[in-house]
Amino acid sequence: MQTNYVALAVVVAYMAGLGLLTSIVQRSVTTATTFTSGTTGSGVPAVLVGLMLMSEFIGTSASVGTAQEAYISGISASWNIIALGAGFLFYAWFLAGKYKESGHNTISGVFAEVYGPSTKVATSLVMILALQIVAVALYAGGGAILGVLLAVDRTLATVICGVVAVLYVFVGGMRSVVYTNVIHSLMKYAGVGIALYFGLTKVGGLSELQTHLPPAMFSWTNVGVSQIFAWFIAGMGATFSTQYVIQAINTVETRQKAQVASFSAAVLLIPFGIATALIGMCSLMLYPGIKSINAFSALIADMNGPMAGIVAAGLAASLFGTISAISVSTATLLYKDFYTRFVSAADDERRSLVFVRVTTVVVGLLPIALAIYTPNVLQITFLAKAIRASLSVLVLLVFYAPWLGTKGGALFSIIGSMVATIAWFLMGNPFGIDNAYVALVVPLVVMVTSSLLAWRRTGPTMPKQELR
Repeated sequence: MQTNYVALAVVVAYMAGLGLLTSIVQRSVTTATTFTSGTTGSGVPAVLVGLMLMSEFIGTSASVGTAQEAYISGISASWNIIALGAGFLFYAWFLAGKYKESGHNTISGVFAEVYGPSTKVATSLVMILALQIVAVALYAGGGAILGVLLAVDRTLATVICGVVAVLYVFVGGMRSVVYTNVIHSLMKYAGVGIALYFGLTKVGGLSELQTHLPPAMFSWTNVGVSQIFAWFIAGMGATFSTQYVIQAINTVETRQKAQVASFSAAVLLIPFGIATALIGMCSLMLYPGIKSINAFSALIADMNGPMAGIVAAGLAASLFGTISAISVSTATLLYKDFYTRFVSAADDERRSLVFVRVTTVVVGLLPIALAIYTPNVLQITFLAKAIRASLSVLVLLVFYAPWLGTKGGALFSIIGSMVATIAWFLMGNPFGIDNAYVALVVPLVVMVTSSLLAWRRTGPTMPKQELR
C-alpha cells in the first residue's frame, strides 16, 4: 500500500476551501449566543437546514459502518439509515413545530420546563455522553479511510482525523456548521455515487453482483427483523432528541419551515443508505476475506487518484460535518447548563465566547483514544442512538402527555435508562434483545410506575399544562 498523493491533495484542497469559508463566516460570530444558535438576525433557509440535518446523520460512522455491516449482512444493512429517514418524517409531523414553538434550543431546557430544573443537568450529561460516543464511531470510520490514503497505521490515521476535524469548527460555530454542512452534503452524495459506480463497474454490474453473492445478501430482512426494529427505535429516537437537531431547527423562523427542513432530510437519507449498502456488497465480491471495517476503504484503494480523491473528500465531509455539529452541540450544553449556572453569568460575552470555543475543541479531541480501539463502527453508533432514544420517550411525553410521570420519575428515568442501556450493550445484548429495546422500555416503565405511586399517595391530579 502506497500513499495516494493525488487523492490526498484533493482532500486537502477541499478542506482548505472550507477553511476559507469558515473564516468568512466567523466575522459575524461575536457572541456566545451567535456561536451556539447560528443566528445573526436573519433565519437560515429551511432547505439548507434539511441538508445540514442529513449531513449530520451520515458521518463516517454511517457510510463506513453501513458498508461494513453490508459486507456481512447485505442490502438489509441499509435499514439503519432508512430508519433515520423515517425518524425525520415523524419528526416533521409531530415534533418540529413543537420544538420551534417551545423557544428552547436545548433538550434539557424543554425538560426543565415540565419536570423541573433537576432534570436539566441529568439530561445534559446523558446527551453529552451520547454525542461523545457518536464521535468515537466517527473517528474510527475516518481513520479507516485516511489510513488508506496515507498508507499509515489506522491508529495514527485516527489521531490525525481527530486533530484536523476540530480545527475549523471552533472559529465559526453553529452558523459555519450550517453552511459548510450544505457543501458537505453535496460532496457526500458525489463521493458515494462515484464509489457505487466504480464498485458496480468493477464487479460487472448489478446482475453480476446478484449472480456471485448468496441470495440472502439481497434479502431485506437478512440482518434480522428484530435488529431492523431496533434500528428504527434507535434511529427514530435519535432524531427526536438529538441536541444538534434541535439547534438546527431553531435556525429557521417558523413552524412550517421547520417541517420543510425535516422532510428534506428524510428524502435525502433513504437513497444514501441503499447506496452505501451496495458499496459494501461490491467490496465483499471484490475483496473477500478482508476485515469488514475496511469494506469501503478497500474500494478506494483500487481507484485512480482523482476518483479516489473525490470519494475520500466525500468521506472527509462525512467526518467533519458531523463532528462539527457534535462539538458545537456539546459546547452549547456545557455553556447553557453548566457554565452560566455554576461559573459565570451569560452577560460576560467575551469570556463566554472564549469558553464555548475552547470547549468545542476539547470535546472534539476527547473521543480519539477510544476510537483507536473501536472494532465495529455501526454497533457503537447505535449504542449512542439508543441512549438518545431513551430521551425521546420523555420528549414525546413532554409534548403530548405531560401529565404522565413525576419530576422524580423523570430524573430516575433519564439516569436509569442510560445505565441500563450501556450495561445491556456491554453484556453483549443478552437473549438476543438489542439495547435499543431496553432504552425504550425502561423510561416508559419508570414514568408509568411513578404516576401510579403518586396517585396512591395523593390521588388523581389535574394534568400539567402541555407545552405549546
